This record gives sequence, C-alpha cells and structure tokens, in this order.
Amino acid sequence: MKQPVFAGTGHAAGAGLSMPRAASQAEAPHHVITAADLRRAAWTSSLGSALEYYDFALYSLASALIFGPLFFPGQSPTVALIASFGTYFLGFAVRPVGGILFGMLGDRYGRKLVLLITVTLMGGASTAIGLIPTYQSIGIGAPAILILLRLLQGLGAGAEQAGAAVLMTEYAPRGRRGFYAALPFLGIQIGTVVAAVVYFALLFHVTDVLQGWMWRLPFLISSVILVVALYMRATLKESPAFAEIEEEERARSASLPDVVRQSWKTILLGMGLRMAENGGSSIYQVLAVSYSVNIVGMRNATGALSLLCAALVGTIFVPLSGLLSDRFGRVRVYRGFAILQLVAAIPVWYVLSLGILPLTIIALSVALGCATWGMFGTQGALLPELFGARHRYLGVSMTREVSAVLSGGLAPLAGSLLIAWISTAHHGAPRPGQQAWLPLAGYVMLLSAMTIIATFFTPDPRNRDLLDRRDMIDT
Repeated sequence: MKQPVFAGTGHAAGAGLSMPRAASQAEAPHHVITAADLRRAAWTSSLGSALEYYDFALYSLASALIFGPLFFPGQSPTVALIASFGTYFLGFAVRPVGGILFGMLGDRYGRKLVLLITVTLMGGASTAIGLIPTYQSIGIGAPAILILLRLLQGLGAGAEQAGAAVLMTEYAPRGRRGFYAALPFLGIQIGTVVAAVVYFALLFHVTDVLQGWMWRLPFLISSVILVVALYMRATLKESPAFAEIEEEERARSASLPDVVRQSWKTILLGMGLRMAENGGSSIYQVLAVSYSVNIVGMRNATGALSLLCAALVGTIFVPLSGLLSDRFGRVRVYRGFAILQLVAAIPVWYVLSLGILPLTIIALSVALGCATWGMFGTQGALLPELFGARHRYLGVSMTREVSAVLSGGLAPLAGSLLIAWISTAHHGAPRPGQQAWLPLAGYVMLLSAMTIIATFFTPDPRNRDLLDRRDMIDT
C-alpha cells in the first residue's frame, strides 16, 4: 500500500518526515499525494524546466554567436548582434501574454492541463527553428519565420516556470516546500548544461558551423525532451490544493482585473524581487558570453564552456538555497544572494574584460551559478506562497513574466547598446568595446539594489496555509 504524503491542505509532512495528521478516510482519493506522486511531480516539473532552459540557453547562445550571419547578413557585426538580440527580446515581450492567458486557464481548469500545453508550445517551436531556411535561401522570410517561432516559444514559456513552481509548492509537505519547489529549477541547470555541451562540442569540432546543417542539430534535440516531458505530464495527478477548491474555482474564476485589483502590491513586490534574478540570469547567460567572444576576442567554444561550468555550480546552489529557505526563511536567504550579486558585479565584469579562460569560468560560476541561481532556487516557493489559492497561478505568472520583460528581456538589448556606445567612444582602440565592463557592472548593481530594497517590504510566507484565499500582503 502506498504511503500518503499529505492530503490537499499542505499541512502534513512527507515520507521520511513526521506526519502531524493522517489522511482522512473521507477525503477524495485524488486529494491524497503519495511519495511516488511527489517524485513524479518533481521529475516532470524538472523536465519541463529543462526543456524551457535548454531552449533559453540554446537561443541565447545562438543569438550571441550565429543568428546574426545566418538571418541578418549584410550588416556590421554590431548591428547584426543588436538585430539578433532584438528577436531574443521579442520572446520575452510576449511572455506576459502567455502568462496571463495560461495563468487564468491554470487557475480555472488546473495546473496539469496548462503544463501539457506550455511544454508542447515550447518544444514544438524550438524544434521548428532547426527546420527553417536561412536568409541566404529565402531572404527576408527567414528572419520573419524565426520571429514567429520565437513568439510561440515565448507564449509557452510564459506560464511554464510559474506552473512548475505552483505545482511543486502545492504538492510539497509543509516544512519542506522550499526544497521541493527548488527541485524543478534544477531543470534550468540540466537544460543549460545540455545546451552548452551541444554547442561546445559543435563549435569545438566544426570549423565553420554556419555552413551546412550542423547549426540545426541542437534545436532538433528539443523534440526528444518534449516527448519524454509530455509522457510524464500526461500521467501526473492534479495539484492537491487545486483539487480542494476545483469546483469553487470553476464557478468563481477570478478575472484579470480582479487579480490586479486584489494583488497589485504582491505583484509589484514580486517584480522587484525578480529584477536581480531574472536580469542577472539574462545578463550573464547571454550578454557576458557575447561580450567575451565578440568584444574581448575569446573563442566561441569558451563561452559555452564557461556557461557549462556555471550551470554545474548551479546544480548545487539551487537545491541548497531551497533548503536554506526552509530553515532560515525565504526573504532572508533571497536577500543574501542578491547582496552577493551586487558585491560581485564589479570584480566579475573586470575579470570578464581580461579574456583569461580560467578566470572567466570562475567569475561566471560565482555570479550566475551561485548568486543568480541561488535567488532562483529560493524563489520556487517564495512567489507561490505570497499569493492566495484562488489566483495563485495567474498571480505568479504575471509577476514572473512582466518582470521578465523589464529585466531579463531588455538586459541583453540594453547591454549591447551600451557596448555599441562605448565602442563608438573608443573608436580606433584595438578592442573598442572592452571598456564597457564598468557600465555593464553598474547595470547589474542597479538591478541587484532594486531587489534588495524589495526584500525589506516583503513578508516571509514560509509554511503558510496554501488554501488561504488571501495574499500575504493585504491590499
């Protein structure tokens, strides 16, 4: 007989922990979550995150290294890079639309259905990128198709991470939510590692990756992750907290204006919390790689190698941050990682400007693997616990995706414009954009400071009742 982990309310502990109360015989079977169900939820959420961040890292590396000449030829390298990062930004710009649309569906029809839809959109669009012709074959139609697929990718991604965070927070036993809600975000490292390994191998062994079909291979690999993720999600039980209030939600589904009116303070604070994490993630995964390769002059493969090492460090700090947040509180741990990112910004970017591979690897591992992804692991339970049960999915989706446009989506574009400005000011120097490291560090510090300030206005929601319809912050 399977051991019940908890039953719908989020009050009882899981297998291997003390259990304050046993599952009531009167409770419906679908409200009872076993240890096996908890493991399956963690795996399927992680696979979805792996697919999203494989696609994210893949598109990031492709934007920094190959999309310019493939889809925007005839431009100067700087203009082609800006155009390439422009398509990257569009994927972020459409994410709030996906977050709102699928967030409302998730609050009304359940987490499982929406997570099936979002993973299909992301994986299908990424696979299709590997099939489209280049500018050389069909002209202006090539970047147009690329933009369309990037928009579809962004729509699906708009609710994927929010859904994974909400699902695992609602599945996890009280007292361990921080740890379990951080586990899906290991998919970030899995996806980033796989993308970096694929690109490193490709760039290391192929003299000219732009010739032939080899650049397509990393995108086609998305189809493999998609098939596995779809199979696991199709057999997943619905979130127990949603199952408790399912009938009520279908009768009283909150509209977007209602959620904004009731939760605007929570949404704004959540966006403030995301500035350092999401902005830092994009800056270090995209802009730092591009800066090291295109401005400082390091080999293409070294950018992928540095990102790979940072992701490996992240596999330690994501679950560790979740464990720390269970013990010391979500907000305190989150603030600590934000302070680390702020303090490290200047030395990290100075090291990146030197172009020395071992130092570049260490710098990215500290900035991205430790500070940025430490915040991300803590955020897994923090954001869902801040919102009430009736609109948790929509609230988390709006918070994550609107902030993603303002921080993560704009960061590479703004950074590339900063580099272009510095390059113009230092025209004639051997590497005119190299001195951009200082304003780029200042940009990271600004985003980090915004998050640190937000933490002082955020109540710690650790272990709150997940069936409470109210937000932690009254409006």
